[in-house]
Amino acid sequence: MALEPDLKSDCIEKQEVHVEYFVNEQSIKERLHLYFIKNQRSTLRIRLINCFFKLLTVVLYLVRAIADDEPKAAGKHCFNIVADSCKSTAEKCIYWPAILCVDREDWMYGLQCALAIINLLQVLLLLFLNYKGNILQQIMSVSMVLEAITSIPFVITIVYPPSHDLFVPVFLNCWLAKELLENLFNDLHRVMQRHHSALTQQVFILIVTILCLIITCACGIHHLERAGQSDMSVFEALYFTVVTFSTVGYGDIKVEIWPSQLFVILMIAAALVVLPVQMEKMALLLIEKQKQGGTYSNHRARTEKHVVVCASMLHYDLVNDFLNEFYAHAHLQDFFVVLLTPCELEPTVKWLLQVPLWSQRVIYIQGSALKDIDLVRCRMDQAEACFILSPRNKMDRIEAALLKNWKRKKRLSEKLESIINRSYRDRADQQTILRTWAVKDFAPNIPLYVQIMKPENKFHVQFADHVVCEDEFKYALLANNCLCPATSTFVTLLIHTSRGVEGETASSQWQKIYGRCSGNEIYHIQLKQSQFFGEYEGKSFTFATFNAHKKYGVSLIGIKRQDCNADLQLNPGPKHILKDTDTCYYMNITKEEYSAFILAHPREEKEKLEKKDSKSSSPTVGDPNVSKLESAICSVGTLPIEMREQNNHPTYERSTLQVPSGDRHLLMPPPAGEENVSSDAPPIGARRQRRPSIMPVSEMIMADNSPLRDHKPLYAHKEVQDESEDTWEEGEKWTKGYPPVMPYIGYSPMMCHLLETPKPHCCLELDKPCDHKSWTHAGEYNWPNNNIIIAAEYAAQGMVNFIVPLRAHFRPKHTLKPIIIMVEKSVDNNFLECISSFPMVYFMIGLLESLDDLLRAGMLQSDTVVVVDRESSKLAEEDYMADANQIVAVQTMFRLFPSTTIITELTHAANMRFMQFRAKDFYALRMAEKQKLEKEKGSNISYMFRLPFAAGNVFSASMLDTMLYQSFVKDYAISIVRLLLGLDQATNSGYLCELPITPEDLWIRTYGRLYQKLCSTSHEIPIGIYRTVGQADNKSECSLPMEDDDSLQGFSGERKELANMVRIKMKKLDLPEEEYDSEVSDKRNKISYVIINPSFDMKLEVDDIIYLIKPAGGPKTPSPMPPRRKFSSRRKTTHQRFRAEPQGSNVDTKL
Repeated sequence: MALEPDLKSDCIEKQEVHVEYFVNEQSIKERLHLYFIKNQRSTLRIRLINCFFKLLTVVLYLVRAIADDEPKAAGKHCFNIVADSCKSTAEKCIYWPAILCVDREDWMYGLQCALAIINLLQVLLLLFLNYKGNILQQIMSVSMVLEAITSIPFVITIVYPPSHDLFVPVFLNCWLAKELLENLFNDLHRVMQRHHSALTQQVFILIVTILCLIITCACGIHHLERAGQSDMSVFEALYFTVVTFSTVGYGDIKVEIWPSQLFVILMIAAALVVLPVQMEKMALLLIEKQKQGGTYSNHRARTEKHVVVCASMLHYDLVNDFLNEFYAHAHLQDFFVVLLTPCELEPTVKWLLQVPLWSQRVIYIQGSALKDIDLVRCRMDQAEACFILSPRNKMDRIEAALLKNWKRKKRLSEKLESIINRSYRDRADQQTILRTWAVKDFAPNIPLYVQIMKPENKFHVQFADHVVCEDEFKYALLANNCLCPATSTFVTLLIHTSRGVEGETASSQWQKIYGRCSGNEIYHIQLKQSQFFGEYEGKSFTFATFNAHKKYGVSLIGIKRQDCNADLQLNPGPKHILKDTDTCYYMNITKEEYSAFILAHPREEKEKLEKKDSKSSSPTVGDPNVSKLESAICSVGTLPIEMREQNNHPTYERSTLQVPSGDRHLLMPPPAGEENVSSDAPPIGARRQRRPSIMPVSEMIMADNSPLRDHKPLYAHKEVQDESEDTWEEGEKWTKGYPPVMPYIGYSPMMCHLLETPKPHCCLELDKPCDHKSWTHAGEYNWPNNNIIIAAEYAAQGMVNFIVPLRAHFRPKHTLKPIIIMVEKSVDNNFLECISSFPMVYFMIGLLESLDDLLRAGMLQSDTVVVVDRESSKLAEEDYMADANQIVAVQTMFRLFPSTTIITELTHAANMRFMQFRAKDFYALRMAEKQKLEKEKGSNISYMFRLPFAAGNVFSASMLDTMLYQSFVKDYAISIVRLLLGLDQATNSGYLCELPITPEDLWIRTYGRLYQKLCSTSHEIPIGIYRTVGQADNKSECSLPMEDDDSLQGFSGERKELANMVRIKMKKLDLPEEEYDSEVSDKRNKISYVIINPSFDMKLEVDDIIYLIKPAGGPKTPSPMPPRRKFSSRRKTTHQRFRAEPQGSNVDTKL
């Protein structure tokens, strides 16, 4: 039993078998096959050597042909042929021995024989190695026939010595060399692992084919002409061949014997067969290459700078806007733009890229950002930046065709259509997300500029350097438009690159001001490097912004500390003391680095001061000893800006905010109850003639932080002071806080007015009675303020960004307006959960085209209607027809309700010319001509003079693309816009608000004095004016009346019909008919426009609305908020008691 383990181990050892791998490759055939065929490097070497031998035989043939001086002597000893002379010299006799035999030297003969034997043996070896059972097919191939013709005769001459001088057409080896060169391209691709262009290879093959044809024809003609009367040299044969193939045919050289003529015929026939085939292949490759675009070479990437633009589809407007905005900056002129898209370019885009302005700087590449090979083609890892854009205006062509077909056959339900439209935007974002991930994986260090459609998809690309979410900015802009008129126009002009020369040749004053101020943009500079702000180091931010605007015309709006975690702050207030390391953000026509400071001549300044003193009737305030070099001219591009230093002026001396009553300035209005307290006071009549003085702006804030008493407040200030927030009845309690329900992942919560207890979902639907209310239309709610209607196709999650700015915590409760969301599709519960915590927010299902739905939504009680772009409009067969639905619907509302302000979002900015269209409006037609003129001059925003855009009544999301492009140069552009619109909140950062100018405020006279008053009292910074002027104010264009179709005599009957139709609908809905105002509002004959960063001495006018940046927290004095809107004559009387809202609603809340 002890021996059993040993026996088992012996058995196991006997069962072991030695296995050898690759036994078949140990044979001679397999080793040769491995060396000549399988091994790439050895195969490449063999083919290079073989190609060299082929070319060497051709060169030897040409050397022998050139050295052949006596062709008739050839064949004298070949086959024992004796030369005979022709019987008659007139006959074209043929000396056949000269064709059959040639005279070659022994060394050349030996070398040619050796090369022939080597080539023949190699061919036989390859024939043996490639044998697969069909030997006849391999022997009858073209290459084998040529090898036999050029090699076997030399072997025969060795065996049979009399044939020593036998002619062998060795020049045919050029065709074998051509075939080897084609194979060498493939071997180089495999060995060097480099993918050369197929078009380059085809062009090379075509050139080699033409050379082979020329060599073959020239050598054949030269050899055959040896048998004729005239001896043709090799060069003459080459010349004759080229002239013949080029179809020129001079006739100075010609072939004389029939063998040569027959050979020429055969060669021309062969050329007509071979060349078209090669040309066709090259043409196909060229067409395919044009579709795929070019390649940005590695050498160019190392020596030049470029950016890459990735998109699913490239449209004309998108490419044109990007190129115009990108190359508007001087230091980007040397950059190259690489367009990467998987789709073929549209004809209009191809035409655009062929313009000389772009053809040398834009490279188109057809490919996918998800493929590394395409990213290598555009040198993504060496690019300066990558812009990833989402398709906005078009749905996938296949999907669009299917949707149209289903709708035509009525097989597509409304619910399914809505789902498909929403999923289209989701798919667009999904494609953008994958492209962003792919680029980040391929080139981790490249800056990414990403455009996303829906805010719920934003967190997937949060790692990108700059992200612009269309829905976020769109709804925030539309909401701010309801509060600050034309905010969309203000922001659009601010983020566009403009020269500030638009409108300089216009005859209207408003066009000149509007065009010049549209050139203002936001720039940045470090304080210690700035001549604008460097002198204000150690002083308050408010003092710096006022004095910089007074002296240089620039508006300092924000600051950022040097700390790595510091946030950008808009108007941090007087508590912020400037340091030399702070980064200043300011508005100006151009950046400070491009400004030239030129001091005026002292004599000119002295004369100017004397004239000013002689014209002034009131006593001057200040030191009479004024510096001689007191003024300067800041030459900014082509716009001179006058600026004055206020040295030693008591109004701007260093002072504190505390002003003793005894030392109060003489011109300052005395406090109430202190009139005539001094016998030295001037008479009352003189006091009335004097302009009230304004407190100086303090350099430093007081230690006790007590506010300065405003003895002459603005009307809006007084109205806010007098307004009581307890005028409404007690109802549900409000609070301030963050929304309890997050609408989407990545949402930045903002503090706003909220309900302590969210409303039930049944109370959110405006026109549906429930257990808590019985009202069926907005008129029954009897709100104290006019409402805001937003009409959309469906309720998107991003719509929360429309509600939050209107419910911001810093807005007084009595100024809040009800919000009615009118959608066409049903609303999901997630959206209802989000809006249930906001006060006075409702929704209803309705169509924009339905008059009944508009009346139920409170069209008569509304002062602003916002119309959002429709997603289903992307199905339009013609691109620019995508806005047809909302344009016609808005035009109908414009005719039915002329007193309501309508703000419309369009897909295409070019369609804004159809908004509020009036065929007889000659002034609008003049603005159309103005747009064409500005476009010809190269303006990037030629549509700026369109009246709806200037007034802020139209907006297109495509205008936001510029903000993403600007962020490549100005990385702070997106942050500033987000802070302005209220999308972000930073510590000690201000926010945008508005201040109306009333007749009681005209005592302040100029924008500069208003700047001083706001900075010295409420510490707010004005940044612009929204001005409305009448047609009569434009005296230069009084011959172009702004006629209204309704004002014409022929349309008075139509006006009455429209009014009757509305009243019938109102009667049907049990609405008071007297609430409808059928009169055409006079505002339709007025022009509204935006003035960005006005000059210091610009006069204020009644109804001006000032754009302000209010500091966070603000002063203890009330801020200039918009005045509470009074009830119109068509509303119910004010003495009527507000109806108490049942439980679950939020109207009668204590404000």
